[in-house]
Amino acid sequence: MSKKGKKNSQDKIAAKKAAVLGTEKRSRLPLLVGIVVAIVIVGAAVVYKNQSSVNPSASASTPATAGSTSVSFPVSLFEDGKARHFEHVDGKYTIRYFVLKSSDGVIRAAFDACDVCWPAGKGYYQEGDAMVCRNCGRRFASVLVNEVKGGCNPAPLNRTLENGELVIQLKDIVDGRQFFNFEGKV
Repeated sequence: MSKKGKKNSQDKIAAKKAAVLGTEKRSRLPLLVGIVVAIVIVGAAVVYKNQSSVNPSASASTPATAGSTSVSFPVSLFEDGKARHFEHVDGKYTIRYFVLKSSDGVIRAAFDACDVCWPAGKGYYQEGDAMVCRNCGRRFASVLVNEVKGGCNPAPLNRTLENGELVIQLKDIVDGRQFFNFEGKV
């Protein structure tokens, strides 16, 4: 038998032995694909959870009582720096706004809309210390919310602090209804 035939025969014997003992080399590709798929699924779940937690459809209703002219929230509600989204229903309009404590310690309020992207009706979500437009993706530092007007900046909403409460006048909320009039908008 030639060297080539002997080597070939030895290779076959070694392969059979490895198969019987379960020590043959297997491809790691299926394992790697499984790991990548699992990471993508977990990542998508995290993104979905973060997006839905600030989704306007998950907004709280404005805590207004019948006959009141303002809404108020305890300042402690905003201590964690997370934006809270709220809704106020005024006839046929649902006016959305958010409140957050910015990185400089100021409690700020703005409509969940801007002069540019409001027709899309998508609003903003929080990412770290920024509010991000769901329509165009622009980012706005928390310290600029309620300070900068116009363009794609969150439209400011007047607010005051009184005796440990954040107070927003209903008149000021209703004044923002132009950002939520979607009649004739596609």
